[in-house]
Amino acid sequence: MSGAMTKTDQRRRAPVSKAPFTVGELKKAIPPHCFQRSLVRSFYYVVKDITLLYVFSYIANTYFHLLPYPYYYLAWPIYWIAQGSVLTGIWVIAHECTHHGFSNYQWVDDTVGFILYTIIFVPYFSWKYSHRRHHSNAGSLEYDEVYVPRLKSELRWFSKYLNNLPGRVYAFITTLNVGWQSYLGFNASGRQYDKFTSHYNPYSPMYNDRERLAVYISDLGLLAFAYVLYRIALAQGLVWLVCMYGVPLQVQNMLVVLLTLLNHTHASVPHYDSSEWDWIRGALCTVDRDFGVLNLFFHDVTNTHVLHHLFTTIPHYHAVEATKAVKPLLGEYYQFDGTPFYKAIWRDLNDCIYVEKLEEYKDRGIFWYNNKL
Repeated sequence: MSGAMTKTDQRRRAPVSKAPFTVGELKKAIPPHCFQRSLVRSFYYVVKDITLLYVFSYIANTYFHLLPYPYYYLAWPIYWIAQGSVLTGIWVIAHECTHHGFSNYQWVDDTVGFILYTIIFVPYFSWKYSHRRHHSNAGSLEYDEVYVPRLKSELRWFSKYLNNLPGRVYAFITTLNVGWQSYLGFNASGRQYDKFTSHYNPYSPMYNDRERLAVYISDLGLLAFAYVLYRIALAQGLVWLVCMYGVPLQVQNMLVVLLTLLNHTHASVPHYDSSEWDWIRGALCTVDRDFGVLNLFFHDVTNTHVLHHLFTTIPHYHAVEATKAVKPLLGEYYQFDGTPFYKAIWRDLNDCIYVEKLEEYKDRGIFWYNNKL
């Protein structure tokens, strides 16, 4: 039986027994060239995305004011969505740099990643460290760094008031609009620490002493770029800056939340406590999604996410081939949901409110999503 979920079998629970394969066996199934990182090829995608950003910006800045009503007002939303999608591709390439998946040179990866993340207001080193811990502890209720589900007993008092259509709409809009910056700023949806945690604070408990200097560097990069934007706003005007850069950046932030939420939230995948968790089962607690033509803009980050959790250094331009190679070996451990994203996000936000043990797993540290408040 294929491990991929069909449209009529989207909520089949993933197996929770220990995987009958090893990481070494999975690696052998992947063609060796998939692990090779090409500096030239990686920079090609950087140049392509930056070129698209420039072309879209040039068209908007040069021609939009010439358009008659109502085309003027239709052109801007198209620009914002297109530019936000390309910025999401920039985000994906920088994310690849955090995993040393861009080139064979760590200093190149860190330099490129730092520049790319800074221009989209992400603290590169800060997020690199927390994201590395996410990959080390994926699927763990106690130690995963992001998208950590709550137990039913941990739900906030207002949860029952959001368990309706207006409440779900409010939660959905809020999550899309402030989810990414809330996570970076104060660890919303992240692992619970015993004191205030922020990606901008070098002394947050998620960082050790060796990492604090790099967090300072990330912050300084953001401050320097904020000053650049300030000078641009003085020269071009705040409205111009918001239309050309601010709104596309917000679209990108929303897309990052959408993509990562869909990859890590699904009724078919479990979470584990420390009595059951192991790395490979945790790495498989993710779901591949298909965004159709947008996969080209997103560099296949959503439709190869399971593979990414298994082999983080495989570059995106080999990820589709590598995913096809490991799927037969993964079998039912591989999870894919082809539901259109606009349907999937609504369904999963409704289905995945908290996690709890099921009756058949009551004596084991295995937790599944539920929505019955």
